[in-house]
Amino acid sequence: MTDSRPQQKISVCMATRNGESYVGEQVASILPLLQPDDEIIISDDSSTDRTVQIIKNLNDRRILLLENNTFFSPIFNFENALKYANGDIIVLSDQDDIWLENKIKLIRERFRQCPATIHLIVMDGLAIDATGKIIEPSLFRRIAAGPGVLKNVYDNTYMGCCMAFSRSLLQIALPFPKRIPMHDMWLGLLAELFGTVEFLEEKTIMYRKHATSMTEFQRRFLPLTQIRRRLYLGWSLGTRFLARRASQWTLTDG
Repeated sequence: MTDSRPQQKISVCMATRNGESYVGEQVASILPLLQPDDEIIISDDSSTDRTVQIIKNLNDRRILLLENNTFFSPIFNFENALKYANGDIIVLSDQDDIWLENKIKLIRERFRQCPATIHLIVMDGLAIDATGKIIEPSLFRRIAAGPGVLKNVYDNTYMGCCMAFSRSLLQIALPFPKRIPMHDMWLGLLAELFGTVEFLEEKTIMYRKHATSMTEFQRRFLPLTQIRRRLYLGWSLGTRFLARRASQWTLTDG
């Protein structure tokens, strides 16, 4: 039987900063996968190279470029992009990876099948070096990815570049607390608390590991500053949880 429901709009949210080496290739890998009504929201944080001009040269009406920001933070640069997203499904993207052809199709299928109001999926990928050579056949295996609140508070495996989630998650997640360790950790943990989460083994990106990439593969003991950030993260999660429950009780009583 044919699914008669309208296709959900996708918003790809990307944060850029001095990404001229790879951003053109990354966006070019995304655009052919999108439908005419989908969008890419790109928030640029103080780039001093050709990043902004490269994006403008792509000249695609589906791209919304947010310029002249001075966050100096990937967390709040991503938050800025999320604030402008209009899609039913939000997909996060780094500035320097390459998307595989199956990514958007898989995302649409999983969200079409999931009845949950808040749903988040994490998809596997393979890692490449600066030249495009494969250096890791599975990101999931390399970082022992999987769900679990305590597991991911201690050692986050919610890689933003592998994530997509329901728009409704933003109602809880925004605004971001000021001192969370990373945006992807915050979003993933909130999805576990308030919705459903899937880790899918399908590989949908080539994650580029190079000198300036953010994600570290080695697992290590947490320094004191990170312990403090995780304590703050736990407090922030608890605060949002209680606020959400309070609003639900108010609606029920009303």
